[in-house]
Amino acid sequence: MKLAWSAERASKAYIHTVQSCQNFHESGVAEMISAMAAGWNTKLIAETWSQGGVISTSMGLSIAKHYTGGRHVCIVPDERSRSEYSSRMIETGMSPEIMVGEADEVMNDLVGIDFLVVDSRRKDYHRVLRLAKLSNKGAVLVCKNVSSKPDSSSSFMWRSVLGQGSSHKLVRSVFLPVGKGIEMAHVSPTGVNNLVKGKRWVRHVDQRSGDVHFIRT
Repeated sequence: MKLAWSAERASKAYIHTVQSCQNFHESGVAEMISAMAAGWNTKLIAETWSQGGVISTSMGLSIAKHYTGGRHVCIVPDERSRSEYSSRMIETGMSPEIMVGEADEVMNDLVGIDFLVVDSRRKDYHRVLRLAKLSNKGAVLVCKNVSSKPDSSSSFMWRSVLGQGSSHKLVRSVFLPVGKGIEMAHVSPTGVNNLVKGKRWVRHVDQRSGDVHFIRT
């Protein structure tokens, strides 16, 4: 069994997120990530967040959860972050699960993650990725705020995160020029080298400029 794509779910989540996040900064990132999480019908969505971070990505992931019937869990480092995150999400009418602690303290309790979003500005994001207990059916890993240009070493980064002993293999990775830059990777189901044959196109509209981008993933 592996992740199965639904363009209809992705489109609904995308539009829903556009409508919900139009007053927030970096909404373009939220829309893209929401569409991807919903489109792949992910059942356990996890993300990291720290005090002062933008909330729109979390909104997009909560919207995606609505279309997949799964869980959305946010990992925060301390109680101050938990309090701020909770109050800001309540203002939006959303209430994802919150786990407090460092990566090695909380990741053991999250088994079967199939969509994980980390922020490269959080110093332990590599550790979060390495410790994640991914779903046997494969997973999508997202790192936001990476840079303004594609990094030629991104494939190496993902392979180093997965590790030689991992039962999951890197299928492909892609840089998306959305927001401050997103690196996204697909990893295979346990013991399988390829998730899908060929590539898929994702339509993204920049809400500020009106430009339409078709991104191949």
